[in-house]
Amino acid sequence: MSTPPHLPLSDLPNLTWLRAFEASARLQSFTAAAEELSLTQAAVSHQVRSLEKSFGVALFQRGPRRLTLTELGHAWYPTVAQALQDIAFSTRGLLGPQKTRAPLRTVTLRAPISTAVLCLAPFLGQFHDENPGISIRLISAIWADSTQDGEVDIDIRLGPHGTLSRRAHLLSDETIRPVACPALAAQQADLTDVLKQNLIHIHGYQDHWLRLTRQAGLELPQQRAPLFVDTSLAAIELAAAGSGVTMLMQRYAAPHLASGRLSELPCPVMPMEQGHYLMPSEGPGPQSAEVNLLRDWVVNHFSSHS
Repeated sequence: MSTPPHLPLSDLPNLTWLRAFEASARLQSFTAAAEELSLTQAAVSHQVRSLEKSFGVALFQRGPRRLTLTELGHAWYPTVAQALQDIAFSTRGLLGPQKTRAPLRTVTLRAPISTAVLCLAPFLGQFHDENPGISIRLISAIWADSTQDGEVDIDIRLGPHGTLSRRAHLLSDETIRPVACPALAAQQADLTDVLKQNLIHIHGYQDHWLRLTRQAGLELPQQRAPLFVDTSLAAIELAAAGSGVTMLMQRYAAPHLASGRLSELPCPVMPMEQGHYLMPSEGPGPQSAEVNLLRDWVVNHFSSHS
């Protein structure tokens, strides 16, 4: 990412003078600006004059009863007003006002990218609504290299049974099923028809089609140019666009089957021989109440959406 050009700090006007200028220009009165800034009228007038003196230009025309901007003041005011507003909004959103609100506890939840997008993100908003004091940071395992394990409070993994830590908690066994877009699915009478279509393979699960055909006593056809993707999300979009048929985890396929973007194919559902696991905590001490609350929600969520 490119960085904006750096301006010397000496080129920036005094921020206090800028506030006085912005309020005076907006309210067209030093007196009104002084009331808003909790200063005296003389102080605001002095700050504006100091700003004008630093530039060697006049920003206001001072009448007996009215304060108006000069042509140069008119040209400069929108930039100053926007800059101060941006600073105020950013400060309020990121840093404060800390004195008027309770500190938030951020809980970091990590999951495989397709699980995060399809299984967690659509439902986390409800948990957040019910627990507004907990800030949730949902990250995908695809970005795991940028996050140390010690920074992750709740870690969900998808893996073959028996390969993860003995302390890992099994959230759910998973099954897989072939799917396609509704128009393509309607043309398939049986598995033999399905195997004639473009087969979409997902990296790490290339054996799904082979297992399916062997279970049915068929041979997996050798395709000249099959499609390969590295996430179930990409496979879903290819299948929904009519580019072929794919084998999806039932949990991933469910929302798209319900919405009508995808349809089931006349093929059996198969055990995936993998499951989602909740990994044990890496920290030495007990988990916070916020972490335990979200952890319990994760366990119940996978149980109720199996």
